[in-house]
Amino acid sequence: MTLPYIDAGNLIALLPPTVIVAALEEALRGGQDPERDSPRLFAPLSAGEFLLMPAESVKYAGIKVATVAPGNPAQGHPKIQGTYLLLDKGTLAPLAAMDGAELTLIRTPAVTTLALKHMLRLRGVRSAGNVVVFGASLQADRHIAAIHEVCGIESLVVVGRRAEAASALAQKWSSRGLSARTGGVSDVKGADVVVCATSSAVPLFDSSLVADHAVLAAIGSHGLDAREIDPVLARRAEVVVEGRASALREAGDLIPALSVEQWQERGLATLADLVNGQFAPASGKPLLYTGVGMSWEDIVAAGRAFELFTGPPVD
Repeated sequence: MTLPYIDAGNLIALLPPTVIVAALEEALRGGQDPERDSPRLFAPLSAGEFLLMPAESVKYAGIKVATVAPGNPAQGHPKIQGTYLLLDKGTLAPLAAMDGAELTLIRTPAVTTLALKHMLRLRGVRSAGNVVVFGASLQADRHIAAIHEVCGIESLVVVGRRAEAASALAQKWSSRGLSARTGGVSDVKGADVVVCATSSAVPLFDSSLVADHAVLAAIGSHGLDAREIDPVLARRAEVVVEGRASALREAGDLIPALSVEQWQERGLATLADLVNGQFAPASGKPLLYTGVGMSWEDIVAAGRAFELFTGPPVD
């Protein structure tokens, strides 16, 4: 048997932001439980490491096998590569393979945009308004695209460590008709939405700049030794996470701002709470979504891509 392979180009065509955001919403409303996700598994390799992410959904089972090779960029190769294998849930028969790196590039901004969409509605608005994005990578670009398509952006400020890359990203979106420019940390003060899409190990800005009405997403770093926001903001904000267990295991943006026990006592809202109308944040506080990436997101995206790729079953 030859498995269908869904390459990066097909994934991009099949899963535009509106489609994948809707699929994630449908999954969370239909009983997908992020707390059932298995922890991701790491295995060392001489050139880096394996990253294995298994999951199960209502209809499918699947696993993403990714490799992380820190020395690759210097040799002209991607740092992260991977393949996703989708299986039938009942028989565990393989159904399709697909580009795992592209799947990650698609689902990560979709999950962020899902969170922002619903947090903005809690603010009584639909547009993201004035958006500040930290980072100038492809992931930052995909976040801008997803947020703009699903929520709308009135103005964009790109803040990057490399001035040339930040300028190129701002110019790209300016050429598409969006009011976009480069900026700096001080632009956080006037932001309605702040997106952190970097690999920073230290906070990117002083949280005293963040307005009480602001909505933030910190999604670029994972691991307890990395953080994009400072502990003061984590304690000040009303927080939404992908899943409680994964956040308390991997979210350096939350730990050690408070201990695991303190977060458990305070309580963390999840995306499922947010989507299902079970999150009622206190007024006068910023809203913060922080994500580390979870397996359930991959399988939702992979399942929807497979269904759209193969078309409806023939009776």
